[in-house]
Amino acid sequence: MKIKQPQPFTFEAGPRAVLLLHGFTGHTADVRMLGRFLEKKGYTTHAPIYRGHGAPPEELIKSNPKQWWEDVRKAFQHLRELGYEEIAVAGLSLGGVLGLKLAYSENIKAMIPMCAPMFFDNETQLTQGFKLFSKEYKQLEQKDDDTIQKEIASLVEGSEELFDDLGKTIKDVKNNVDTIYTPVFVVQARKDQMINTDSAMYIYENVESDVKDIKWYEESGHVVTVDKEKEQLHEDIFQFLETLDWKI
Repeated sequence: MKIKQPQPFTFEAGPRAVLLLHGFTGHTADVRMLGRFLEKKGYTTHAPIYRGHGAPPEELIKSNPKQWWEDVRKAFQHLRELGYEEIAVAGLSLGGVLGLKLAYSENIKAMIPMCAPMFFDNETQLTQGFKLFSKEYKQLEQKDDDTIQKEIASLVEGSEELFDDLGKTIKDVKNNVDTIYTPVFVVQARKDQMINTDSAMYIYENVESDVKDIKWYEESGHVVTVDKEKEQLHEDIFQFLETLDWKI
């Protein structure tokens, strides 16, 4: 069975732009509804797909966090080249980590980390997500259970270096969040079982921003952007963006 590969998107609406960053093992479907919502409210949005993502898990483990960071910077530059001078960033999970890195590396308008990990637990958290993603992908390919189990075991064995690099990336960003001064709105799902939810308070307490807020979504899981409270989340992000001091 051929699986349709997702694509990056750019929804041009108004002069204010928001870069939308998906999570680890995810792709633009993570943030498409948010992009469409913001487009209707007059915001331009752009969402890239990092290398290895939106593809079979075998491709994912050939990529690495350095490449994903390059892809995020390129996406930011893409909005600049389209003429957008003021760019806010909203990132889910890994996208939140890379967005926070962008917040202390570039001049951005604001940062919205959503369920972004600051503590790396290789055994119980992100690797579990990777195994689940791999299983679901192989089920879509209509492979039998024995084949799936063998292929997942091989993938996990081949992904050690990737997870080591991912852990270092998360730790590096965690050590630098106190150099962020841009406005921040921290989003965290209460039922998130993928990451350590203490991450949200860590970000909120350690960013140096004068303007910062945090909100917990009580009924949502890790992919908060598409869960039960997505409409409320979309509205909250819009209201936060509206409080910013945009030049235009």
